[in-house]
Amino acid sequence: MIRLFVALDVTDAVRQRLAGLSGGVPGARWMDPESLHLTLRFIGDVPEDQAIDIDEALTELRAPPFELVLEGVGVFGTGRRARVLWAGVERNEALNHLQAKVESALVRCGLPAEERRFTPHVTLARLKDPAQERLGRFLTDRGMFRAGPMPVDHVTLYRSHLGNGGAVYEALGEYPLDGKA
Repeated sequence: MIRLFVALDVTDAVRQRLAGLSGGVPGARWMDPESLHLTLRFIGDVPEDQAIDIDEALTELRAPPFELVLEGVGVFGTGRRARVLWAGVERNEALNHLQAKVESALVRCGLPAEERRFTPHVTLARLKDPAQERLGRFLTDRGMFRAGPMPVDHVTLYRSHLGNGGAVYEALGEYPLDGKA
């Protein structure tokens, strides 16, 4: 079994801006800047033969390239149960279209449909019992964050290796966006 997800890579310039946000929140485990990405679909553990089918389906993906802008910061979870600190994405219909195409391709491979609504974001940190006052100040002070625009001209299939120091991501394939919808 291998653990997979499909994501958009973050440009170096945007990665540097995101890395500049890190710090100031006790209880946060900040993502390695090299690991920053925008997940289009978490797949999870699949047999290796199904990974081959996923690769083939993504090769068939057709969507036009576009640009996106990161905007704002927020958390998933509330209060002491806040678990993920993220940078958001400015509303973008091309991104939603691409995510729907990826989802459709994966369902055709036999994966169950994703039940959660797509909430585009870049995970900045994992939280464990965060200091509420400091987290609130972080969100207020960085609420107007903007980065980009950044070009989106491919999607990447990643393998996630779980370990004591967190996940390590390995790119298994890049699939160019070709301008054809």
